[in-house]
Amino acid sequence: MHNSGISIWFFIGTLLTIYGAMILGYGIFELVVGRTANVILANLHAPVWWGGMLLALGLFYGIRFRPGRNG
Repeated sequence: MHNSGISIWFFIGTLLTIYGAMILGYGIFELVVGRTANVILANLHAPVWWGGMLLALGLFYGIRFRPGRNG
């Protein structure tokens, strides 16, 4: 079977990159402004960690499965 379409993993990587950038941006904004959400473990800065992980994973999938890549 001939594979001529775009991999679904590219789109998943694109979405993870967008969401990761948004969450990381909000987390950095929280750090700069000094106002954190009223949650128990706010001192761990979860938006920074989760945003960074989503961004890294999204970039990995986006680059690994980009359209037009040979191989």
